[in-house]
Amino acid sequence: MNPLSPATPGWSRRSFLQLAGLTGATAALASCAAGGPAPTSTGAAGTGSSGSLSVLVEAGGKAELEKVAALFTQQTGTKVDLVELPYDGLFNRLQTELSAGSVSFDVAALDAVWLPTFAGALAPLDALFTDAVKGDLFESLVTGAQINGAYVGMPVWTNAEILFYRKDLFEDAKEKAAFEKKYGYPLAPPTTWQQFEDAAAFFTRGTSLYGTDVKGAVETEWLAHVGQAGAKGLVLDESGAVIIDSPEHLQALTFYSNLNNTLKVAPPGAAQVDWGGAQNLFNQGKTAMMRFWAHAFPLIPTDSPVHGNVGAAPMIGGAAGVGGVPGPWYLSVPKSGAKTEQATRFIQFAYDNNALSIKSSLGLAARKSAFAEYAGKPGYEHFAALTATLDGPATKARPATPKWQQIVDTVLVPMLQKSLEPGADYAQLLAAAKGQVESLVS
Repeated sequence: MNPLSPATPGWSRRSFLQLAGLTGATAALASCAAGGPAPTSTGAAGTGSSGSLSVLVEAGGKAELEKVAALFTQQTGTKVDLVELPYDGLFNRLQTELSAGSVSFDVAALDAVWLPTFAGALAPLDALFTDAVKGDLFESLVTGAQINGAYVGMPVWTNAEILFYRKDLFEDAKEKAAFEKKYGYPLAPPTTWQQFEDAAAFFTRGTSLYGTDVKGAVETEWLAHVGQAGAKGLVLDESGAVIIDSPEHLQALTFYSNLNNTLKVAPPGAAQVDWGGAQNLFNQGKTAMMRFWAHAFPLIPTDSPVHGNVGAAPMIGGAAGVGGVPGPWYLSVPKSGAKTEQATRFIQFAYDNNALSIKSSLGLAARKSAFAEYAGKPGYEHFAALTATLDGPATKARPATPKWQQIVDTVLVPMLQKSLEPGADYAQLLAAAKGQVESLVS
């Protein structure tokens, strides 16, 4: 079987990078603009001059590399062409060219979930992963970079869900007094599942305000809770065995779905709510809390009723503590490229100057030291919450399988949506999902 065969029927998932294009209180997900030339007929890498590099990037993340590319050109004289493509278009181009072993690019930015699919066609970067480098990266990012014993990507930026909360509600004296009277402890941004349930129930006020949202159309948030419950892996364990029916997966599904089914602290239509829908609800003042990608914190529209009244806290924790699912992107070099040494030098340069990526529209990096450089500065108040989540004891990378996105699209999301139906049997849903996943990975 071709290791680069498509992992999904149609890579329709929008990346979190696209969420950066949201503007206005009622904006929907921005679509990525198509861009970049089509592969040339020869497909030869580095068809330009020897003093140039072609770097494929997802359109939503181009800004993260612009300052790095400009400085690399200034210091080395090597021109860096950032070729931007929409998410699906980037995957398809990688799929086509890497399968053929004839590429028109020298470096590519890859979503973490793509590394297992393309690992066999990527040059190893083991020499870059010194102890010092690994010590300045979050453990889940280092783990995710290594496929079949080789490091095939260097993390360039990462994200994770954190807790967004309404400060105007949580810091209101009357609300604080009423909450403590009802629950017996002070009102504060929740750190545990129980505290989250209490706060969500407390702030649900009919149809005018809900405590939180439940996203049935995406899987990442539920997976974060799986890690928080103490699972040995997300859906698969380290050996590749399917463990989606484990007690921890059941605990997470029960907690997640009961926010909608039993506690009723989320707006109606949870099965269809995705990232954009949840963000709109919060920005419109319809929810008191939101678990969401950290980069969105400084992007709350100025015309939003909650603008200036939003706090950021680490993702909540279950029995295993705080945990999230990182959303990193990696820079990789194709084995069949003609400029692998020069491309590898660019990747090392991007790591060395990783903090430059923070001064962009997304404001993300990969190195701990880069986040630390900006933590606490105005506009970066969310960094403490993000780094605490990325360093959380229950934070786990998604499984290293080329079937992952197919598992998400055909098993996990449909299962989550069914779990939000009245009378759903969570254990039965997970048992059925186990069989489906096993048939995909066997």
